[in-house]
Amino acid sequence: MEAAAGGLVVKAYDDGSKVVGFFKKKNDYVKDLEENYHKLKSELGKLQARRDDIEAEFNRDRRMQATRECQDWILRVKEMEKQVSKLEEMYNSKGKPSWKPTSWTSRSKLSERMAKKSEEVHSLWMDGIFERGVVVAKSVKPVEKIGAPNIEDKQSLQGAFRNTLNYLKRDKITRIGIWGALGIGKTAIMENLNDNEEMAKMFDKIIWVTVSKHPSIEKLQEAIIRRLELSVEGTSSTTEEKAQRISKELEGKKCLILLDEVCQKIDLHEVMGFRTLQKDSKVVLASRSRGICYDMDADELIKVENLSYDDAWNMFQEIVGDAMSSPSIKRIAELVVNECGGLPLLIDKVARTFKKNEKNDVLWDRGLRRLQRWDSIKVEGIEEVLEFLKLCYHDLDEIKKGCFLYSALYPEECEICVDYLLECWRAEGFMDYINEFKDARGEGHVILKELIDLSLLERTTGRKFVKMNKVLRKMALKMSSQRNDFKLLVKPREGLSDFPKREEWEHATRISLMDNQLQTLPDTLDCCNLLTLLLQRNMFLMTIPESFFASMQSLRVLDLHATAIEYLPSSLSNSIHLRGLYLNSCIHLREFQFNIKSLVNLEALDIRGTQIGLLQIGSLERVRCLQMSLSNLGKDNHIEWTISNFNSLEELSIEVCSSKLWWDKIIDTVKKEVAAWEKLTSLRFCFPEVDFLELFVSTSPVWKKNSCMTFQFANDHPDSTCPQILESFCYLSYYSLKLVDGNGVNPRMLKQLMVTYAFGLINHRGVSRLSDFGVENMNRMLVCLIEGCNEMETIINGEGITQEVLKCLEHLCINNILNLKSIWQGPVYAGSLAQLKNLTLSRCPELKKIFSNGMIQQLPQLQHLRVEECGQIEEIIMESENNGLEANALPSLKTLVLLNLPELTSIWIDDSLEWPSLQRIKVSTCDKLKRLPFNNANATKLRFIEGQESWWGKLIWKDDAVKRLQSLCIFN
Repeated sequence: MEAAAGGLVVKAYDDGSKVVGFFKKKNDYVKDLEENYHKLKSELGKLQARRDDIEAEFNRDRRMQATRECQDWILRVKEMEKQVSKLEEMYNSKGKPSWKPTSWTSRSKLSERMAKKSEEVHSLWMDGIFERGVVVAKSVKPVEKIGAPNIEDKQSLQGAFRNTLNYLKRDKITRIGIWGALGIGKTAIMENLNDNEEMAKMFDKIIWVTVSKHPSIEKLQEAIIRRLELSVEGTSSTTEEKAQRISKELEGKKCLILLDEVCQKIDLHEVMGFRTLQKDSKVVLASRSRGICYDMDADELIKVENLSYDDAWNMFQEIVGDAMSSPSIKRIAELVVNECGGLPLLIDKVARTFKKNEKNDVLWDRGLRRLQRWDSIKVEGIEEVLEFLKLCYHDLDEIKKGCFLYSALYPEECEICVDYLLECWRAEGFMDYINEFKDARGEGHVILKELIDLSLLERTTGRKFVKMNKVLRKMALKMSSQRNDFKLLVKPREGLSDFPKREEWEHATRISLMDNQLQTLPDTLDCCNLLTLLLQRNMFLMTIPESFFASMQSLRVLDLHATAIEYLPSSLSNSIHLRGLYLNSCIHLREFQFNIKSLVNLEALDIRGTQIGLLQIGSLERVRCLQMSLSNLGKDNHIEWTISNFNSLEELSIEVCSSKLWWDKIIDTVKKEVAAWEKLTSLRFCFPEVDFLELFVSTSPVWKKNSCMTFQFANDHPDSTCPQILESFCYLSYYSLKLVDGNGVNPRMLKQLMVTYAFGLINHRGVSRLSDFGVENMNRMLVCLIEGCNEMETIINGEGITQEVLKCLEHLCINNILNLKSIWQGPVYAGSLAQLKNLTLSRCPELKKIFSNGMIQQLPQLQHLRVEECGQIEEIIMESENNGLEANALPSLKTLVLLNLPELTSIWIDDSLEWPSLQRIKVSTCDKLKRLPFNNANATKLRFIEGQESWWGKLIWKDDAVKRLQSLCIFN
C-alpha cells in the first residue's frame, strides 16, 4: 500500500511539475511578447534591407536581371512579409495587458508564434547570401511585337511591303525610304516589317522608333535606350555618352532600325554613335516627304500608292459588314468609296461612320451627299482626317501654300500641264521675287517638286502633267475657305449652263468654271478682288458682254481657250494687271475690240489656233512668253511681224499648222527675225530643212552666247502621225531635236546633237545605224525615238568603240524599221546603256536578236520591256547569245509586254532567272509560247499575268507553279 501511495505521490508531483512548467513557459511568452514583437520587426527589417540591396543591384543596370534562385528568394520574402503583417495586426489587437484568461492565453500563443517566426525570418535572411551572385545578363527580346494590321488584301501596301523585304535582303542596300501621303498606310507597312517572322530571323534586334514632329536627339536616344533596356544613370548623362552607350550595345549585332513618321533629317551618328551602320545592319524610314528620304541617304525609295478601287472597296466592305448585303446600300457604298480617293485612313473613318447607319437607305444617301460636300460642311469622321492632313499643309511656307491651293482650281484627278501651271503661278505673283521669266519657271519647278515629294501633287505618266488627289483637293478647298485672301468659286465639269449666282462669286478671289456648258455671262462681274478667271473649254460660249471685265482691275490670269468667242470686249482694257492671257484654240476669235497695249503687264500670251494676226497685237513691251501658230504671222505671203514688237520676249513657240508651201515661202523671213532675238532663252520651232536649222544656229547671237538656251527643234513639216515620245517628258523636251525625212549625217547638226536630251530620227535615209552620228555626240541623250529609218540594220555597232555608249539614255523607242536585225552589234563597252529604263520595239519584221552577247549585263536599270509585231522574234533572251547568264539578270524589270509575236517560243530557256522585280506580264497572240520561265520560288513580286484564256490553257509547267500563278491571271 505504502509503495503504491508513494508512486501516486511521485506521479502527482511530476504531473504538477509539468503543469507548473507549462504555465511558466506560457507566462514567459506573455512576459516576452513585446520583446518578441520587436525582435521579429528587427529581423524583418534586416531581411527587407537585404532584399532592397539585391533589387538595387540588378536595377542599376537594365541589361541585368535577378537569377532564378534570387527571384524565388524574393518571392519568399514577399510571402514572409504577409505573414509577419498578420502577426503584427494580431499584436496590435491582442497584445494589450489583460487579466482575462482568454486574453492571457491568446497573448501567450501570439508571443510564441512571433518567436518562431523570428527564427524563420532569420533563416530566410541567411538564405539571402548568394555565393554565385544575384544577377545575370538580361536577354532583350529581338523583337517587340506591335500587333500589325493585316495588309495582304491591300495590293499597294503589300507591294510596298514586299519591295522593302526584297531590298532588305540585298547586301549593298542599307537604307530604305518609304514615302507617301499622310494616311496612305506607311505606318501599317512599318508595323508589318517589325512583326515579320522573316525579319526576326534575319536580324539580331529590331528597333522601332516613332519620331515626333519636332524630334530631339535626347528623345530619340531615350526611345532606343528603353527598347534596349539600357541603364545610363550617373555615367552617361550627355547625348554623346548616350550615343556611345547605344553604339557599344549594338556593336557586332545585326540590327534593323525602323524610323516611323520622320519629318526632318536625323543624324544617326549623333543619335546612335556610329557614322556608318554596323555590319549587315539596315535602316528603314517612313516619311511623307521624298526629300527627307534623300536627305537620310536612302539607297532605295519606295512610294506607297493610293489603294486601288478594288482594295478600297474590300476594306470598306470588311469594316461596314452586314449592311453591305442590301443591293440599294451597295450602290450608294460604291459612290462613298469613290469619294475616299484610295486613302486608307479616310476609308477607315468613313466606313466606321457609315456603319452606324446600318441598313437605313435614307441615312446612307444623306451621308453620301454630305461626304460629297465635306469641303464646305462638317462631316462626322472627316474632321479628324482633315486635321491629320493639315499637318502637311501647315509645314509649307506661304508661297507653297498659295501654289498648292491654286492647284485645286482644276477638276479632281485632272491632268494639269506643268508649263501652264507654272505660268499661272508666276502671273498670280507667287514668284514675284524673281525677275527673269526663265528663272521664275525654274523656281516653279522647285516648288512643284516639293509639293510632289510631299504627295500633295502627283506626276502623271510622262511627267508633262500633274494632278491632285480628290481627297487632297477637297482639303485644299476646305483650307481656302478659311482664308480671306483665297476665296474660291470652283465648279468645273458640273454641266453648268447658267453662270452662278452673285452671292457665290462676289467675294471670290479666284473663279474656276472650266469644262461647263456656259452660253452666256453676266453683263458685268462686279468682282474687284478677282485674280484668276478660268473659263476654258466652255464650247458654247460665243460672246462676252461688253462690260463684263469692267470691275476686274486686279485680274492676273484669264483663260478662255477652246471657247467659241469671236472677239474680246473693250472692258478687258481695264484689267491692267493681267499677266497671263490664254486664247489658244479659240478658232473663231478674230479681233480685240480694244487696244491690247493697255495690258501693260501682260507676260504670257497664247494665241495658237486663233485668227488673230500679230499686226492686231502690235507692240507688247513686257510679253516674256509667246505661243503662236504660223498662221498668226500674216496672210498672202505677207509677214506681219518685226523684232521691235516683242523686245522683252524670252520664250517663243511657233506651231506649224499651215500648208508646207506657205511655210516654205516665209521661212527665210521668220528665221532671220527669230535669229536676231537677243533675250530669247527658249525656242520651239520647225525648220523645213536641216540647212535652215544650221543657218539659224550659226547666225543667232543668242544661240552663240547662251549655252543654256532650251530648244525644241524639228526639221520638215511635222505631220503629227509620229509617236509623241519627245513631247512626253516635260523636263526632257526643253532640249529636243527631231529630224524628219533627212539624208545622211550632216556634220553641222552634230553640235546640236551634243546638247540634245531628246532626239527623234524619223524616216531618215543614208544611215545604217544610229552610231553613224558619233557615239561621242550622244552623251547627254536621255530619250531616243527612231522610226521608219528602213536602211538601219542595227542601232549601235560596238566595233572599235572605247567609251560608254548612250550612258545616260533612259528611254529608247524603235518603231517600224523594216530591215533592223539587232539593237547592238559587236562588243558592248562597260557602262553602255547603264541607265536604260524603258525599251520599246515595234513593227520590226526582220528583228531576231534583242539582247546580243554582253548586252543584258549592262541593263541593271531596265524596268519596262515592250515587244510588238516583230514577226521573226523567237526568243526574248536568246540562249546562244547569253550562255552562263547569271540568275539576277534584269534585276529591275517590272513589266514585260509581248504582243503579236507569231514565232515567239521562249522568254528564257528555263526557270533559272530570279526576276526579282517583275510585277506584270502581258501576252497576246503569241501562240507558240508554251512555257513561262517561272516556278514557285522566283518572280515573287509578280502580281498580274494578262493573256488569252485559250493560250493559258495550253501552257506546259515543270512543277506546280501553275497553282500560284493561276490566281494572278487576267484573261482578255
